[in-house]
Amino acid sequence: MPVKVHLDHVGMAFPTPTGTFRAVAPLDLSIETGRFISLVGPSGCGKSTLFNIIAGLLQPTEGRVLIDGDDATGTIGRVGYMLQKDLLLAWRTVLDNVILGMEIQGKPLKQARERALPLLQKYGLAGFEYLYPNSLSGGMRQRAALLRTLLFDTDVILLDEPFGALDAQTKLQMQEWLMQLWSDFRKTVVFVTHDVEEAIYLSDEIHLMGTRPGRILETIAIDSPRPRRRSIVLTPEFIAIKERCLELLTVAAPTLEAA
Repeated sequence: MPVKVHLDHVGMAFPTPTGTFRAVAPLDLSIETGRFISLVGPSGCGKSTLFNIIAGLLQPTEGRVLIDGDDATGTIGRVGYMLQKDLLLAWRTVLDNVILGMEIQGKPLKQARERALPLLQKYGLAGFEYLYPNSLSGGMRQRAALLRTLLFDTDVILLDEPFGALDAQTKLQMQEWLMQLWSDFRKTVVFVTHDVEEAIYLSDEIHLMGTRPGRILETIAIDSPRPRRRSIVLTPEFIAIKERCLELLTVAAPTLEAA
């Protein structure tokens, strides 16, 4: 598959009163078109910094971001970006929240609503289109936020712990929902999570990160065929990958003294 996103020797350092803080050591990362990859690592390992660099919100100290081979460093609008907090606008209906990205891009309101409405009905928000966000559960709000990100019409979607605040049962449902959405649209997805099982279950590839400075310690390919059954978590292969991830994360986590 062709490479959709390539981080070419991307590094980030921030000035501080006591000197320079190296948030991310220069690293290279290639993400193929249509793949679902996850970044997993301890707090402070630079996952969010990398997301902000890919999204063009942060200029790296060194290196560049290539999207489809073009230099997109510091360029906003090339990727869709969804945070853990849904950031739905309380005064807009679910439908009008979902079309926000299309509105910003200048699409006529009627056309945007006509495009979004079938998706709301297909992906679990039928009957909620004209309600306001305060009427929705956490899972429903995340569905609306993810559809809004999808309809921004970029090939690359960054998801920063989108299910981190949900209860366990809702989280499992949302994972299945996300897999259906990804299967239908085949966007290139970069997913951040602290949940190792979630990363293994969802991903084609996991990049385990360490901290001080942020860096990629190891890349693990997940070769399980799709669609995946939930029972995959009981297989020896899954358990072995989980143990390897946890081993690396134990090494990667800063010590109490270092913190």
